[in-house]
Amino acid sequence: MFFGGWFSVYLFYQFFVGMLTLYLLFFPFFLYSFIPCGEYTSDDLPLWGLVGDLQHDINSDNNKHFIYTHRIINVKYNGDQIIHINLIQDSPKSLEVGKLEMTYSVSWISTNITFAQRFDIYLDYPFFEHQDLKMNVSEVEYFRTANVISLHWFSIFNLFMMVIFLTGLVTMILMRTLRNDYAKYAHEDDDLETQEKDISEESGWKLVHGDVFRHPRNLVLLSAVVGTGAQLVMLVLLVILLAIIRMLYIGRGAIVTTFIVCYALTSFISGYVGGGLYSRSSGESWIKSMVLTASLFPFMCFGIGFILNIIAIFYGSLAAIPFGTMVVVFIIWAFISFPLALLGTVVGRNWSGTPNNPCRVKTIPRLIPDKKWYLTPSVISLMGGLLPFGSIFIETYFLFTSFWNYKVYYVYGFMLLVFLLLIIVTICVTIVGTYFLLNAENYRWQWTSFFSAASTAVYVYLYSIYYYYVKTNMSGFFQTSFYFGYTLMFCLGLGILCGAVGYLGSTLFVRRIYSNIKCD
Repeated sequence: MFFGGWFSVYLFYQFFVGMLTLYLLFFPFFLYSFIPCGEYTSDDLPLWGLVGDLQHDINSDNNKHFIYTHRIINVKYNGDQIIHINLIQDSPKSLEVGKLEMTYSVSWISTNITFAQRFDIYLDYPFFEHQDLKMNVSEVEYFRTANVISLHWFSIFNLFMMVIFLTGLVTMILMRTLRNDYAKYAHEDDDLETQEKDISEESGWKLVHGDVFRHPRNLVLLSAVVGTGAQLVMLVLLVILLAIIRMLYIGRGAIVTTFIVCYALTSFISGYVGGGLYSRSSGESWIKSMVLTASLFPFMCFGIGFILNIIAIFYGSLAAIPFGTMVVVFIIWAFISFPLALLGTVVGRNWSGTPNNPCRVKTIPRLIPDKKWYLTPSVISLMGGLLPFGSIFIETYFLFTSFWNYKVYYVYGFMLLVFLLLIIVTICVTIVGTYFLLNAENYRWQWTSFFSAASTAVYVYLYSIYYYYVKTNMSGFFQTSFYFGYTLMFCLGLGILCGAVGYLGSTLFVRRIYSNIKCD
């Protein structure tokens, strides 16, 4: 009754928060559509401009394509340093077969803004912080800027409430549900009749203590993804901290370069975690596990990037990655990342690879009984990603807008808080799912705990589909392939990261509850 009452209150709270979030997030921007534009750089300053536009033809029911044939470039300078560049498009002409005369004009404007402050103009404070600018342009603009409530702080508060509820739920499982179970196993002076009665009343997770530490299927792949996920956790934390300290949004490509270098330097973690996990599970093909851990995620990203690069070359786009850059990235992986992953695997096998399970594994596997549909691994895996996705939903919106709408993302402090809370929420949700699975006498919890957390990436990808059709005006095979290709790369990394966090959290939980009972 206690749990049911608090759960109902929490559901009502989440419904209220969801409605308020939808209002704050979508209502101010639903009349604004993102128009595809070109991005250039000059002196490391981003330069955006519309290539063309699509307008409705009043003489017919069809839409006409227009292309801007004149560019007005305004350059602000301070001494001999460029401070700001602005591009304005003019003279739209109907896109028809024939020659077009393209012109441009440049104006130089002196300014008192210093060189160190030249990137401040690119930081969209109203968008990221919902400040009140009191711009009486139109009713739509009023509703857009009148939100004095910071949406970021509102999302952080919602996350804290979610964390409190989930940690309370996990604590209740550990302190109330398991305490009575421990008491049955702690009786040493009970008579034989009482012990036989307790054994006959055993049910749930206690019955699978002889199988819960049985080796999972596809152990090589599991150790590889868990090791890679542990590395990605450290990678994201390191990059966010560096972005907070060094303001990585200033330099062109600084974030991407930092990701590549930090990934190579943190490869030791993936080898250590993956090698230790594989050795503790008495795996024999440790070389195969070592190579797969070191190359799984880089080769997936390389495969997606290679396909997108072929498409960019076919369309003659500047988005194609130069061959020299690809060679440099491969050299970094081959001579830094791969050796560090191999070293980590060797160290992990020797330092943390000794099997030390609390319960002995029985020779004959126990049959898994049929349970209700909502206790099956597939349903638990799909449901496990809902709350973690809800915890990063708002930040995902800002990240997508920054990447696809040419905004400079700079609120890395909020990102750090959201990321830390995402880890806590993922661990708590996965622990609850693992407990329900074990209570259903299903001891194959390893992959379920991983997919339960990794399913967060599935919901992010589904949201990206919604974002593509509702929030952007992208069209054509080139834009569509690049959008969903890079989003797939991001979701693969997010899924591996969350899956590893969920698996490691469930491992600690399972070892904890079975270490306090008497196992034959």
